[in-house]
Amino acid sequence: MDIYSGRFVLILILSFISKSSSQSIIQISPEKYHKSSAADLIYCDSWRFSVETNDAGIWTQVPSRCQDYVHDYLTGVRYRSDSEMVALNSLDFAKTVEFAGNGKDAWVFDIDETLLSNLPYYALHGFGSETFDEVSFDEWVDLAEAPALPASLKLYKELQEMGFTIFLLTGRSEIQRNVTVKNLQYSGYRNWEKLILRGPADSGKPAIVYKSERRKLLQDEGYTIHGSSGDQWSDLLGFAVAQRSFKLPNPMYYIA
Repeated sequence: MDIYSGRFVLILILSFISKSSSQSIIQISPEKYHKSSAADLIYCDSWRFSVETNDAGIWTQVPSRCQDYVHDYLTGVRYRSDSEMVALNSLDFAKTVEFAGNGKDAWVFDIDETLLSNLPYYALHGFGSETFDEVSFDEWVDLAEAPALPASLKLYKELQEMGFTIFLLTGRSEIQRNVTVKNLQYSGYRNWEKLILRGPADSGKPAIVYKSERRKLLQDEGYTIHGSSGDQWSDLLGFAVAQRSFKLPNPMYYIA
């Protein structure tokens, strides 16, 4: 079904999966799409392509004419399908990895818009068309209620079963460690090797530098980073990069 004629909207499904914790996962149910002009649909589809390929370079906000387009993309089947394709490609690569058998075969995940979705927050803030408000976003993070991206949660569990050592490398601050752990567990993520957050020494560093430095430390500890998953190019590029990097879709914001 074409996303422009289909009828879907984001809902959050909370389902208890164990005696002590619950899992929040994004799912889709029928609803109306916005009606946009053909010119806007074509323009915004091309704009999103340029964003995802990094051709757009640094950008700060979703164009106003694309707000409805981004809403419909993120709450429809296409975002889910794109995310599933990234996970499928990741798993296909993972199956080709020859494990050293020493526990040092690693996979690095970003968190926001990679493992967890902040759509409930951005739905109230124009899906990236408004100027980013760090204070209100941190208040959302403190709730620890971001749902899991279904394809990423499935991939995460499959990689663990295959024997990968999982590292979580996020741009969140060290002071957000407890709420981040709570949110990850609430959404179904377990048994990662290490959760890496920005410390005082990382303040002010561009994401691409901070994450490269942290990957280099993992390599210095003897880990081979076979795969890396993130929604920003700054999650994946720089130095000490993974053997294969996998970019998840995110037309809401850009982090250098």
